[in-house]
Amino acid sequence: MPFIEAGDCTGLFVTDWGSGPPVVFIHAWGLRSDEFDYQIPALTAAGLRCVLYDRRGHGRSDRPATGYDIDTLADDLAAVIGHFDLHEATLVAHSLGSKEAVRYLSRHGDVRIARLVLIAPTTPLLRRTTDNPDGLDPALIDANYAAVAANVPQWCADFEVAGPYFGTSPGASPGLVDWTMRMIVDTPLPVLLETFKVNADADMRTELQNIQVPALIVHGDQDASAPIGLTGRKTAELIPGASLTVYPGAGHGLYASDHNALNADLLAFINGHRAHAGLPHHSRS
Repeated sequence: MPFIEAGDCTGLFVTDWGSGPPVVFIHAWGLRSDEFDYQIPALTAAGLRCVLYDRRGHGRSDRPATGYDIDTLADDLAAVIGHFDLHEATLVAHSLGSKEAVRYLSRHGDVRIARLVLIAPTTPLLRRTTDNPDGLDPALIDANYAAVAANVPQWCADFEVAGPYFGTSPGASPGLVDWTMRMIVDTPLPVLLETFKVNADADMRTELQNIQVPALIVHGDQDASAPIGLTGRKTAELIPGASLTVYPGAGHGLYASDHNALNADLLAFINGHRAHAGLPHHSRS
């Protein structure tokens, strides 16, 4: 059963590995669920169930013309969780996936969720505004949008030169860079452009403050895609009681380049916050 249906009948490609307490993975902008290949063996060997899906328009999922707003993307996550009837789940979200996970909690509550992990998140808000003066220059965002629209492979190559995706991590390699670029290039251009705008403009500042499950933020200090001072540190400050773990030398793709450290941190966090009985969960109508 590799596909499930979202609320608008869009088919979402899903994979379900292992058994035990569930971990649901939400991937980055332009990628697909395969980005978490280096997490699955370690987590399933530790007795966890790993559920992954390709975002609509990405990978093997259907490619509808609509539904790339943050609310619909969060509802797709809810469809995956509901289909498998998951409870006490850990959400593990990377990059744009962090915004989907946070919006899921806002729209659907945490009744099924035990804990949250945000890897190199793009929360709270990337774009510079009058009340977000440290954000990215709108001219820079617009230039990147135009570059993606003009030539995706060239944009990938230029972006890698400007700020290596895997930072200076010893685990980085040309093969990992090529693998990442292939996933982006294989994503339909209209989907890349629509989700690019969501990633830049979705403002999660208020929602982060309302999160009531244990949260871990993991970020590399050489992340050029989501600079830690703009994203990871601010996210950790806004989520009540959140923990921040920083990987020296790591870039945006630490799920692959630093997978041994990340897997150890994921397991320590999950095992340290198992079955928080007595703490209330919160649903949304």
